[in-house]
Amino acid sequence: MKPLKQFSIPFTGLKIGKHQFDFDIDNSFFDAFEYSLVKKGDLKAVVELDKQETMLILQFRIDGTIVLDCDKCLAEFNSPISIQERQIVKFAEDELESDDLEIIVVNKRESEIDISGLIYEFITVSVPYIKICQENGDGQQCDQEMIARLESLAVGTQKEEEEQQQDDDPRWAALKKLK
Repeated sequence: MKPLKQFSIPFTGLKIGKHQFDFDIDNSFFDAFEYSLVKKGDLKAVVELDKQETMLILQFRIDGTIVLDCDKCLAEFNSPISIQERQIVKFAEDELESDDLEIIVVNKRESEIDISGLIYEFITVSVPYIKICQENGDGQQCDQEMIARLESLAVGTQKEEEEQQQDDDPRWAALKKLK
């Protein structure tokens, strides 16, 4: 992930205390992740690193917009995002796995931490499960022409399908004669 080199924070030379880092996130950030849900966006990430003797505490604030595809009309629309998260990084002799998702364990010999994966996860998790233009809140309406076209290409309603199945089944025809 060479294009994301700017998302590495060298913490060895920092004094104990709080330090702030600003990052701009654009389309090239999302291009670095294969099969990304988000392909386009314009975001600003502010990371406050609180360096302590045995750990780092990272406070993330990510604001901006991402471009999503509407699930209803297939049009692209801008969706605003505002994320606040915290991540704890502890130092150990060997890299141990932590059961707590909020804690990352790194080797004491490490000199920098790559936060691109964390930022990507925070953005991806904030993407709504159902993405619809109208529910975005920016006043954009779904493309009515596309919705009408999709409805005209639809196979049919459930009631029409049930009637079609009844007409195809000769047992139903025999029962209709009894009426």
